[in-house]
Amino acid sequence: MQVRPGATPGELLVVDGDRRTRVYATVADETVWVFHDGVVYEIGTDAPARTRGAAAHGSLMAPMPATVLDVKVNVGDTVAHGDVLIILEAMKMELPVRAPGDGRVTAIHCRPGELVQPDTSLIDIAPREPRGDAEPGRDIA
Repeated sequence: MQVRPGATPGELLVVDGDRRTRVYATVADETVWVFHDGVVYEIGTDAPARTRGAAAHGSLMAPMPATVLDVKVNVGDTVAHGDVLIILEAMKMELPVRAPGDGRVTAIHCRPGELVQPDTSLIDIAPREPRGDAEPGRDIA
């Protein structure tokens, strides 16, 4: 496996045989933040690595100081695992925040142009409500 610098500051290319993956990293104080596939990993010198935004439901948090570039969803929207919900910008990198699981957007706590800090709630997602098979008022023969 090889790790080499990408085209933009903070971008890294990880090459493992024929597989190429792009990740982004930044350092703040004694913490390294690594962003990969919609999940941000926080690696501190005194604490084990942990992930942010990985819960399927609840609040998605800002992984690092960033500016909100775009909010791609509205309250009430149904989202699927991997859907891009918000685009953040940190250290001249665009960071798409993806849905960690299927659900429904219940609240949005940010807007484009806003500066958000780590652990700031960006968006709330609740589990999808089950759909009934039969429509009300229709008889099944």
